[in-house]
Amino acid sequence: MDCAESKIKFDSREQDRGDILNRFQSCFFATSRLVSFPWTVLEKDLERSKSSNVILDILKQTCLHSLCRKFPPSPRYRKCFLSELIRRMEAAGCEPLDELYDALAEVVAAQEVAEGYRTYLLPCGDAVGLLENVALISEGTTGLVTWEAALYLAEWALGHPQTFAGRKVLELGSGAGLTGIAVCRLCGPSSYIFSDCHQGVLQRLTHNLSINGLNNNTNNTKTEVSVEELDWMDVTEERLNDISADVVIAADVVYDPDVVAVLVQLLSKILRQRGCRVPAEVFICSTVRNPRTYAGFKHNLSDAGIGHRVMSGAVKRVFEYSRGSEIELVQLFAGQ
Repeated sequence: MDCAESKIKFDSREQDRGDILNRFQSCFFATSRLVSFPWTVLEKDLERSKSSNVILDILKQTCLHSLCRKFPPSPRYRKCFLSELIRRMEAAGCEPLDELYDALAEVVAAQEVAEGYRTYLLPCGDAVGLLENVALISEGTTGLVTWEAALYLAEWALGHPQTFAGRKVLELGSGAGLTGIAVCRLCGPSSYIFSDCHQGVLQRLTHNLSINGLNNNTNNTKTEVSVEELDWMDVTEERLNDISADVVIAADVVYDPDVVAVLVQLLSKILRQRGCRVPAEVFICSTVRNPRTYAGFKHNLSDAGIGHRVMSGAVKRVFEYSRGSEIELVQLFAGQ
């Protein structure tokens, strides 16, 4: 083997190693399920090298990374992750790694909490850290965690910044805030209104905006940001006219048949606001968990004279999340 061929193989291995580290980092900070990590690729690397160096590199990109001190995943998640790393290292017969066992001892000693951070890495290199509840449903709401449709909607928005640039955006049911923070960071809206009706969600939203530099004191974008209580049952046309949004978005709001009718009434008001020369552009992104509930939503739209079209174009993968469920993004418009 000549020097040039040897260098190509070395460079290829270095690229593979970089890909492994990036994938482990993005999965770890998004607190992805452990089965989604590239364990098979890691095992091949360990088998070839018989060295724990790659484990140390993974550790530096996850539990020992400065981002983990700023936005730490829950102690339970870190414990499970580190335990799995140790299992893989020992199975490969690599030398023990003190840093790995020290990191595990630290999280084992930590007090378990009901909250933890999920962090999503943006294409620009920045990170969106969100304090979320470990339980999917808590305090009587699902709004304290990030759901798949919010991530998909954020990915679609990052691929269509012209839809938001220089415009006023209203988000319904903002939840933990991922979609809105991503849009404010990279799509350049003139103003962005995060909204929800649950007090616990509104408090968490305010916190998450603050730690991501989007509150009134530390806003490092040109976007005017606000958090507002918006009860779909009580909101008036006057209130919507005062908001006068150019774009209205929502993610994972079609999950309960009892909520669908109220949501459609609100959407009808938004699309038929009096005094608006140009109706707002409305986009609803849904994970289709229950086909009957989703079909009921579309039936309600039709009964209300609201048309829709499915946004079926390809969406570039940006974030780590489960893509096993069907997700559909639709644009709504008032019928003639």
